[in-house]
Amino acid sequence: MNKSTKFGIAAAIVAMVAVPMAPAAASAAPSSAGAAHGVGHGAGHGAGQGNGHGHGTGHGHGRGPHATPTKSGPTSIAYVEVNNDELANVGRYTLANGANAFDVAIIFAANIDYQDGKAVLSSNENVQRTLDQAATQIRPLQAKGIKVSLSVLGNHQGAGIANFSTRAAAADFAAQVSATVSKYGLDGVDLDDEYSDYGVNGTPQPNQQSIGWLISALRADMPGKLISFYDIGPASTALSSSSSSIGSKLDYAWNPYYGTYSAPTIPGLPKSKLSAAAVDIQNTPQATAVSLAQRTKADGYGVFMTYNLPGGDQSAYVSSFTNVLYGQAASYR
Repeated sequence: MNKSTKFGIAAAIVAMVAVPMAPAAASAAPSSAGAAHGVGHGAGHGAGQGNGHGHGTGHGHGRGPHATPTKSGPTSIAYVEVNNDELANVGRYTLANGANAFDVAIIFAANIDYQDGKAVLSSNENVQRTLDQAATQIRPLQAKGIKVSLSVLGNHQGAGIANFSTRAAAADFAAQVSATVSKYGLDGVDLDDEYSDYGVNGTPQPNQQSIGWLISALRADMPGKLISFYDIGPASTALSSSSSSIGSKLDYAWNPYYGTYSAPTIPGLPKSKLSAAAVDIQNTPQATAVSLAQRTKADGYGVFMTYNLPGGDQSAYVSSFTNVLYGQAASYR
């Protein structure tokens, strides 16, 4: 199952926003390895997956005969459902001047399992294959300057990012994430509070401190890496009223409802690190993607988040928003 299934909620929003379609509630729960994106991401991942990430406010213009092509505008995010499509596809999209159409590729997604009384990071066979094939799936993107993050979300076992009951428990999970990022040469992690089913297996309910403990531990373990947040669930509620010292440790956060425009409200995180737009490339109408890009640019948000980049040439759709954001069409090579 993929997040696209969440498209149903959108119908209710179409009439009220020039930006239609918020995805519907996630269908099917994944198998033991599976996970999905709740009302935000779509239907999630059949064998465990999550979503998200980005880059600061924009990119300068490179000059000189050997300068790498660059662009000026919002950081563009591309989630890839690796149960269905290859991550490497993100690197095939370039703008007219040779710059990357996408700046951050997110592997959707790894899971949070509950084993022996604690949260354990796990990957289904498709996520693991992507990690194991880093030489062909990850390194080529990084060589082009595209950052690669791993999305992490619940797996219906009661463990998630919002219910660590102690700072030590959060630190233990952060260490697992950090070790995985290091082992596979990733650029960061994306946190997603969906599909945890808090309370199952005798697990505790969410609390206000959990997400802050986790973000702080991750930042301490990965000082040079990206930490992004898919703004949904109890963790979202906790962050909205947290100290700016927590939010400032994040690199990006974005709206989780595809086809809509609504910026996260996280103290310490400025507009330059937020995406109010949320686009599901396989389900959000192209006209809506254009509208979301126009509003992003007009309002000065520094990130533009997309999900569900499929295999094959989608350059017409991608160009619809890159023309607005960067003044250049995208090609597929």
